[in-house]
Amino acid sequence: MEAEDTGTPAGTGTGRRRFLGTVAGLTAAAGTGLLAIRDPGPARARAAHRPEPRPPRVRPLFLGTYTSVPGGGTGVGFGTYDTVTGQITAGGVVEGVADPSYLALAPSGRTLYAVNEREQGGVTAMALRPDGPPAVLGTRSTGGAGPCHLSVHPGGRWLLTANYLSGSVAVHPVAPATGALGERTDLVTHSSPPPGPGQDGPHAHQILTAPDGRHVLAVDLGNDTVYSYRLDASAGRLTQVSYASLRPGAGPRHLTFHPSGDFAYLANEVDNTVVVCRYDRRGGRLTPGTPQSTGTGPGTSYPAQILVTRRGDFAFLANRGHNSLTRYAVEAGGARLRLLDTVPVGGDFPRQIAFSPDQRWLFAANQKSGSVTVFSVHARTGELRRTGAPFTAPVPVCVLPR
Repeated sequence: MEAEDTGTPAGTGTGRRRFLGTVAGLTAAAGTGLLAIRDPGPARARAAHRPEPRPPRVRPLFLGTYTSVPGGGTGVGFGTYDTVTGQITAGGVVEGVADPSYLALAPSGRTLYAVNEREQGGVTAMALRPDGPPAVLGTRSTGGAGPCHLSVHPGGRWLLTANYLSGSVAVHPVAPATGALGERTDLVTHSSPPPGPGQDGPHAHQILTAPDGRHVLAVDLGNDTVYSYRLDASAGRLTQVSYASLRPGAGPRHLTFHPSGDFAYLANEVDNTVVVCRYDRRGGRLTPGTPQSTGTGPGTSYPAQILVTRRGDFAFLANRGHNSLTRYAVEAGGARLRLLDTVPVGGDFPRQIAFSPDQRWLFAANQKSGSVTVFSVHARTGELRRTGAPFTAPVPVCVLPR
């Protein structure tokens, strides 16, 4: 049975997320070269020296923004980045997508999804085309207010969305042929446990699928809770199976999994900590460990997003108030984070960070300085080095390289 949306919590306004404008992305090009193959046969030897395409030197990149602020943008920015230098090149804007503050790609890579972070929240689907800009397929209501995060279930059939202002999570079906969205199949409001200290209600901030593919986890900042659900993959319905409580006032914001699937790392926005959590795949239960430092000193630095490398050896945390990125060594098979250092981000208020697919580059969307900074990631040490001048964009809040 579909849960009723409780609406916008008292005292919470859309102004919390109305900093932003829009941003532009980039243009495309491709490179070719020779791939030498050792082969004793003469015919095969000749074929081995034929020009073969190299991976493209430039790849697509998308930028999420706000459109309802004075001087804001007009939609989703798109363009490219150079896979050798990390340099971003502006392209254009998908016009008419309202407040696209978070973006996600379908597993197929053919469809881009954006939240519409407004009082009457929505999600928009866009078809990605090799010969032109993304094309809007349509928008569906999330049934809640202020959606701020979305993700696609690994099977590609369901879109999951977190409504921040109303503290609820929604499910939409995805059309297999086109990637377009159908009418919402579920809406669940986080009604218990009660809100944490200083909070006026639940505030769902993230929803993602665990590596086991069987459970969906929703991070709620207002309730200091991470909820675990089982998704009915045929009906698109969520059934809660457990929840994990953080210490009161933690304000959990963003969760990422270790590649083993046995551990997850949780960034707490309000109390300025990171927590290593053990994950039980069988029951979908998360067990938080001891909160630890972000390396930013006293006070609140508003940790935003945490990432872990695919090899599971390093983790990186964006600190908005401190304007830095924290680097951790991941140890004991994922069970421990060891603080290494913090690096200036080169911008103001890094709202979101993302790896390039090869994880050679890390991109930071700096909300208040209107810039995206690019870092090279050392494969052996995890050292971050800023490359070139930041890319200028009108208040970016999400960067998504492909």
